[in-house]
Amino acid sequence: MIEIKQYNLDDAAKWNELVTISKQGTFLFNRNYMDYHADRFTDCSFVVMEKGRISAVLPANRKDNTLYSHQGLTYGGLLTTERMTAEKVCNIFSELNILLKEMGIKQVVYKAIPWIYHRIPAEEDLYALTKVCYAQLISRDISSSFSLHDVRKFTESRRSGIRKAIKNNILVGESKDLASFWNILNNNLTAKYDARPVHSLTELQLLMSRFPKEIKLYMATTTDGEPLGGTLIYETPNVVHTQYISASPDGKAMGALDLLFDYIINKVYKGRNGYFDFGKSTEKNGTILNQQLIHQKEGFGGRGVCYDTYEWKI
Repeated sequence: MIEIKQYNLDDAAKWNELVTISKQGTFLFNRNYMDYHADRFTDCSFVVMEKGRISAVLPANRKDNTLYSHQGLTYGGLLTTERMTAEKVCNIFSELNILLKEMGIKQVVYKAIPWIYHRIPAEEDLYALTKVCYAQLISRDISSSFSLHDVRKFTESRRSGIRKAIKNNILVGESKDLASFWNILNNNLTAKYDARPVHSLTELQLLMSRFPKEIKLYMATTTDGEPLGGTLIYETPNVVHTQYISASPDGKAMGALDLLFDYIINKVYKGRNGYFDFGKSTEKNGTILNQQLIHQKEGFGGRGVCYDTYEWKI
């Protein structure tokens, strides 16, 4: 028998323990990460109990009569232990739908966790979405990834950028200068999209202080220390993910990011277990492909991994 209840603050420690041992959990599901933006969302996460122990959790928030899993996260489906079977996952979604109906929820929007983040196969939820919930795919974004045990040869345009950066004596390495990187990122987003980064500088500083081993900044600079560009890396058990990538106009002209990613891919992380993921290159729920952006990522050897979102009615 399973019991499903809404998450509350008293569950935080047990929640975090489950995330750590789950088949597909990353530090993004740790409550110390999730709750940094608790003021923006009405949390409506769920805890699945089996024989008095937590066997699964579902990060989620509620907006009006819709349940989202979770609007504040890039991905976020059901997290389960290795003992969780397909039959049990189907039962969880059956019981969850009954509970959601009682709560007045009319529909669910579910962002599945891409398979590259799974420590071991963990797509029982996708089967349950079809069998139990009759869910439909409503959006599909595409990311660019590759195995760190099989780093591909860069394209000539990327190698040309590396040569240009070396000629310009650009320096690359890990950095603590988050403010400079955030300013470059913010300036680019403002100029191109009239938008700001999802995370404020203060929020990123908070998250880096909470997860210093998982969140790292790599920067390219001139010999005089002028910041030219960088990337914020999220390290998870199976994936090295670029959360943000950005370069100044001078950095772009001098090939700063090409040299930086050559350093990160071929020196820092090469040979590590798992995948390198450049993140999505799509906009407006996957309906627009940013061809220039994905071309750059494919130049480093990245190939397609989909980030899928499903919806079903209660």
